[in-house]
Amino acid sequence: MVAQWEPGTQYNLGDVVVYEGAQYKIIQPHRSQSDWTPPVTPALWGRLPESAWVGDQQQQQQPPPTYNQGGDQKPWNEQSSQQVHIDHEERKKNWFDLDDDRKKQLEIGGGLLGGLAALGAGYFAYKEHEKSEEEKKAQVWAFQNWLHDAQARTEEYHRNGPRGPATWILNHGRNIPQNAIAGGEEHGEPLYIARAYYEGGIMVGKASARLKKGAAIGFKHDEIDVETFEILIGDMRGLRWVDTSGHLDVQSLGATPVEGGRESDGSPIYIAQAPHHGGIHPGKASAVLDGAYIPYDGTEKKVKEYRVLCYA
Repeated sequence: MVAQWEPGTQYNLGDVVVYEGAQYKIIQPHRSQSDWTPPVTPALWGRLPESAWVGDQQQQQQPPPTYNQGGDQKPWNEQSSQQVHIDHEERKKNWFDLDDDRKKQLEIGGGLLGGLAALGAGYFAYKEHEKSEEEKKAQVWAFQNWLHDAQARTEEYHRNGPRGPATWILNHGRNIPQNAIAGGEEHGEPLYIARAYYEGGIMVGKASARLKKGAAIGFKHDEIDVETFEILIGDMRGLRWVDTSGHLDVQSLGATPVEGGRESDGSPIYIAQAPHHGGIHPGKASAVLDGAYIPYDGTEKKVKEYRVLCYA
């Protein structure tokens, strides 16, 4: 029989638990905390589809839910569990490309729950007052799909190991994996390379056990604290830092840069490191940015001379 999830318990690779009627499999070993429940820590737990459930519960599958269109369900942002299946191809779609019936199913069946829980109330308090309800749903949908892809990458890494010298895996909070790649240092302590979804893009920043939530990214001259993010792990023997300046010209580097993320329009962002205020700080560079941009002291700093992480 599969055990119920409990706080204060050490969970290791291969462990499966039950929480609120669903099964979750460990992604990253950790000791559980009361506020680290499986649904809100996708960097630690992967939700198993019912077809993959183990133990006694495999025989207790429920029929597919029906969706009452009468409007008496809880609002989309107050759902307690996810009851709708979302396939891989559908996750590639923009929210505004889904038909109205499918949107309603996702709303009242908890299909936006994973993204909403991971984003947290702080995100909505910070920026979402500026958006319409439909724009909020689109943001949660896009965030959730990034999170799903990141979780799949992480599960693949734990199953089969790295496929190259640099791999992005999900991380949560201030626990830094042992093989995380240092992108700089401050006050004699390493700063690691992080990225996270924000406002339609995937932004590159820094991670450290000293940061408020574990990581911080830069966006439109602000430093944004994030708790659920990807961290770059790997082996520097297969990588190197290449000096450059100003707008990034990939062809002039003499090496292939490691892609860090993308802007909301799909243009690539690369991993940079730049000196500032006595330290070396990880950040982002691209063809449209006039220098490296690093999150620092609540804002973004532009540094003209910087280095880009490339494959050796």
